[in-house]
Amino acid sequence: MQEEWNVWLEWLSEHAELQMLVASAALVFAAWLANWVVKRILVRGLYKVLRHARETELQDFGIIRRLSNIVPALVLSIGVNAVPGLPEAAMTVVRNVCGGFIVLTIALALGALLDIINMMYQRRADAHVHPIKGYLQVIKIVIYAIATILVIATLIDRSPLILLSGLGAMAAVLLLIFQDTILSLVASVQISSNDIIRVGDWIEMPQLNADGDVIDIALHTVKVQNWDKTITNIPTKRFISDSFKNWRGMQQSGGRRIMRSLYLDQQSVHFLDTEECEYLHRFNLLDDYLTDKRREIDDWNAKLEKRGKEPVNTRRITNIGSFRAYVEHYLRSHGGIHQTMTLMVRQLSPTPDGLPLEIYCFTNTVAWTQYEAIQSDIFDHLLAILPEFGLRVFQHPSGSDVRDWRDSLRQPGAPALQQPKEHPAEKRS
Repeated sequence: MQEEWNVWLEWLSEHAELQMLVASAALVFAAWLANWVVKRILVRGLYKVLRHARETELQDFGIIRRLSNIVPALVLSIGVNAVPGLPEAAMTVVRNVCGGFIVLTIALALGALLDIINMMYQRRADAHVHPIKGYLQVIKIVIYAIATILVIATLIDRSPLILLSGLGAMAAVLLLIFQDTILSLVASVQISSNDIIRVGDWIEMPQLNADGDVIDIALHTVKVQNWDKTITNIPTKRFISDSFKNWRGMQQSGGRRIMRSLYLDQQSVHFLDTEECEYLHRFNLLDDYLTDKRREIDDWNAKLEKRGKEPVNTRRITNIGSFRAYVEHYLRSHGGIHQTMTLMVRQLSPTPDGLPLEIYCFTNTVAWTQYEAIQSDIFDHLLAILPEFGLRVFQHPSGSDVRDWRDSLRQPGAPALQQPKEHPAEKRS
């Protein structure tokens, strides 16, 4: 057997080209076998040794699989010298390509490692406060830039210093190309150091049609998921140069503001007579208010002496003032209103659409659906209870209102339109 093998080698040595082809095929087979052994045996064995969570991470990002590709490249780079009869130029090309491939593989593996670091950091409870994704992306850019220089230098078989020496003249061009990256890096540092936005913050930027939660903060963009489930990508630098609203303070305070007005018909505002006051004493929320208010007004009117006999000179209780007091007491007894935050009921300047009675308070929850339910419940009650005070909500007449009024005038026996009563001041004039 040994003699046959020696004969075959002697015959092969007499045919240089065939020997070179056989050696090349053997080298390629050895590289394939090394790749198979590493991926099928070593890598799988390593996955089994590692914990399940860590195994999933490494498989997802492929860091070990990428590093395993270095083995066949090393086999080719080292074994090419043993191929007899191979031209020197071909050997140089194979070594350079394998060297460039190894550099590229290491760079991609380092990028995957940075992704794993970012994923593990996001598991921390305070990861949304100080995200590091932007910084890791900068490190990736540096790694890929260095890898690009090394790959080019390896392929052309020149020193990397030759390429680096030419970068000085290209500095202005590089600054122009990477100006967005530099601005985004500065913005990311300011956002992180000043705690401007976090993942999970509700932000509002009307000029970019963004209104929703921040779901990702990267080097170049910040992703915002709007309330209609669309995604808006905002350049990171815009959060430094443009104004926006961050609702984090509201979410952390535990209360969300209600600032809404009831528009009352000003013609329904009047003084309350004795019968109406007694009628309003039925309200538990108004009993103490009416008693104290009546005592205060009686003390005031008692100081007027003879002039107090004229109703125009006296103070009297109004239906709108009683309703305003009722609303305030109602809010202070409502279980959905935050009692330690600002709470007031006030009149705003009259408008052509009526007299605004503004309710200003805070709910004791920041959840959207619960907030809207509490607000609707309050105004449902106020709109329904309003006629008890002799007040009306202002509303522009619709076509049906005009039609009903016209039909009522056409009915037999309908009362004639009454002329408005003449004001006492007009009689004297």
